[in-house]
Amino acid sequence: MKEFKRKGIIDEITWRFSRVAMFMVAIIFIIMMYEVFMRYIFESPTIWVNEMTLWMAGWVYLLAGVYAMQQRSHIRIFLLYDIVPVPIKKLFNVLSTLFIVLWVFATVWGSTDEAYNAFVRWEKYDSAWAPPIPAITQPLVLIAMVLVGIQAVSNLITDWNSVGKEHDSDESEEIEELKRAHDNLAHKKDKQ
Repeated sequence: MKEFKRKGIIDEITWRFSRVAMFMVAIIFIIMMYEVFMRYIFESPTIWVNEMTLWMAGWVYLLAGVYAMQQRSHIRIFLLYDIVPVPIKKLFNVLSTLFIVLWVFATVWGSTDEAYNAFVRWEKYDSAWAPPIPAITQPLVLIAMVLVGIQAVSNLITDWNSVGKEHDSDESEEIEELKRAHDNLAHKKDKQ
């Protein structure tokens, strides 16, 4: 996959978060292999690996959401988007950003007390290891949502003048290749 070009400080910050998430996946793999080794070679399973991998995977998921917004890989219906004129495309972009920001605001507004209480009480996961997964993850969810909202606004601002231009060249090449394959299949059917 070709990464979307970083166009500002928000994109740079998001890109750095994505690299942290990539390393976290490697750490998850390493500690899971450690668990397998301890469990099946030494017959001495750990009490912390399962919760730690779940905890870190949650962080990776949240950071991946912010990165997906920076890469503009969120859902967009190109079939409709491509056939409308540029002013309507800009309207679609403004509306989608507005809906994202409203969703972020409503969710953060409705969840702040719960996240704050989990953090202040240092709420722990109910297991033998008892890590503070809820205490850390609930506020992190809200922080990640705010970052998604900020990234959405940044995307709207940085992409404003490029609206209406052709999709990424790799996508265009793929589309052309698919059209040729379709034409070849149709031609083969006609011969039969």
